[in-house]
This record gives sequence, C-alpha cells and structure tokens, in this order.
Amino acid sequence: MTSTVERAFQAALYADTDSALDTGASLLAADPAADAELDRRGREFVATAWRRGWQPADVVRIVRRELGDVHARVLSAMIRSQVPDDRPRGPRWTAQLDELTAEAAEAPPGTDRFSYATTVLELYRLLLNLPAIEPLEEPAARHHPGSDSRMLTRIRALLAKAEATGFPEEAEALSAKAQELMARHSVDEALLAAGAPAADAPGACRIGVEPPYEQAKAVLLDAVATANHCRAVWNEPLGFSTVVGFEADLEVVELLHTSLLVQARSAMAKAEAAQRAGGRRRTKTFRQSFLAAYAHRVGTRLREAAASPVSEDLLPVLATREVAVTDRLDRMFPETTTTRLRGVSDEAGWTEGSQAADRAQVRARRPLG
Repeated sequence: MTSTVERAFQAALYADTDSALDTGASLLAADPAADAELDRRGREFVATAWRRGWQPADVVRIVRRELGDVHARVLSAMIRSQVPDDRPRGPRWTAQLDELTAEAAEAPPGTDRFSYATTVLELYRLLLNLPAIEPLEEPAARHHPGSDSRMLTRIRALLAKAEATGFPEEAEALSAKAQELMARHSVDEALLAAGAPAADAPGACRIGVEPPYEQAKAVLLDAVATANHCRAVWNEPLGFSTVVGFEADLEVVELLHTSLLVQARSAMAKAEAAQRAGGRRRTKTFRQSFLAAYAHRVGTRLREAAASPVSEDLLPVLATREVAVTDRLDRMFPETTTTRLRGVSDEAGWTEGSQAADRAQVRARRPLG
C-alpha cells in the first residue's frame, strides 16, 4: 500500500504547479501519522545534497534566495537533525552547522499543518533538483594553536571598527592595519609550513555572491582572493564563488571581502544621497558602475599592499604554495571561462566608486624578512 508521503511526493514533487503542490500538502495535512516518514525523507534529501558536493551554508543560502526565510529555518532544523546520521566532517563544516538558526521546532510558530506541508514540499522540490557541484573536502591540515586565532581575532576587530566608523580617514587606517596583519599572518603560516615535517594542503570554501550587482561583487572577491594568495571561480547561476587557498588565507579572504562590501554599500549610499541633493536621479547603472569601479580600484590597492618584498629564503616556500593552489584549482575546475563586466556605462558612478575605493585603500605593509 502506497504511503501518504509517497502519494504526496508523486503529486507535488514532479509537477511544478500550484495545484499539484496543494494536492500533496492536503494529503500530508490530513495525516499526522505521516509526519515521522516526512521528516525521515527530509534527512535523506539533505544527505543526498551532501553527496552532490553541497555544504550546509550553500544549501541554506540557495533556499533562502529561491524560497525564503521560513524555508531556510525549516531546512536548518532538518540539517541539524541529520547530523547524527552523517559521517565526521572538518572544522569548516562544523562552523557552518554552528551558524544555522537555533529554532528547533518542527514548524514555524503559528503555522497550520497545510501551510507547513506546503513549505516542506516546496523545500523538497528544490533539494530534489540541486545539481552536483565540486566537492570541497577539507584537507587534513595542521593547526597551529594560539597564534593564528589571536591574529584573526585582531583582524576581525580592526575590520569591524573600519565598518562602523563614520570617518573615511579612520576607516582607511584601520583597513590598512588589517591588511598588514593579514599579509603578516599569511607569511607566518608559510614559514611554519616550511619548517614542519609535513606540508599543509590547500583547501577551498564557497562564498555567496548575491544579487544585485553580483558581477561586480564577484570581481571584488576575485581581487581580494588574488591579493591573499588564493584563487576564485564564480558560479553565476548558483550565486557563489569557490575560493581555493590555504586555510589561513581563506579565512582572511572571507573577512576582508565582507568588510569591503560593507564599506562599499555605505559609500554608495552616501554618493547616491549627494547625487540626489544635486538634483540628479541615480539609476541601477550608477550603482553597477560604482561597484565595478570600486572593485577594480580596490584590486589595484590590494595588489600594491601585497607586493612588498620578502626574504629570498621564503620565496621558494611561497612559490610552492602558489603552485599547490593552482594545481588544486585546475583539478576542481578543469574548464573555466571568462566573462565581460556588463552595465558599466555611468561616468559619475565610476568616478564615485573609484574615489570610494581610494578612501578605503590599504597601504603597503612593511617589508618582511
């Protein structure tokens, strides 16, 4: 005898119509005894997503983008419930689980059975159709306790202050100090690797690149990754970039990219306000051009900040790490294409974006020996 869940799935998951969804949700709402099987099937969908290369943050991000916050909350609870059935994962995976929303209820408060069943079936539809993507197995890298966590805590604090201040000169100085510490941190990690019996292996992470103006945001992330000894590949349809690099550098890229985006949004809002005060109506093209110029200019500044010399005995270590990152990237993405930045046609937007990047510039760090 076909179960209620199977009949609901046959009605709703393979036909992309509202009437099919309503039929499936009605079946589930009328049979509370089906709840346990419905939950079990959800855990199976989650496990299938992991086998297809997805990670918790990836799935939550795309569900929130395509369906909404309620669906993301239900998914978060589902992912947590699947953890006991899963194999051990690395620290980056564990951190993603820790960041999931804390609601443990099976349904959002106040939701009736029909509405909840509709939410679950919409969620399962999306999970069923997730494509396979490149797996991001975490390398068995050594952890250097103490020094790296203290340094990253200092970097986070500096970037948070840069984001919060209303004074451009202070933001510039704080960002410059943060980038100097980032560069120091990366070289320190390289020195530790050079003196260790076994070398670290490069890893990878995914960073969301969300609309609007996702193309300019992807360019900014690529610039940040390159300046910090990493490489980035943008997946436009799925809304993320995969960044390949050594673990300490990956964390720096995530921190700095987030900080620069926050500063860009603040600067763009001020520029638009000034344009409106002058009687000029700004458009989507203004914002696209602003962010494109910001990304281009920030990339130049970051390359300058990362270009100060290091001692000759360290150069082979850095070169070896660069080769390892490139090799990992080529194995993950044997075929990549380039794309032309679109929508950059507003001269005022480009000028304002370049000036904003100058105010957020990072100065060259001191020579390292």
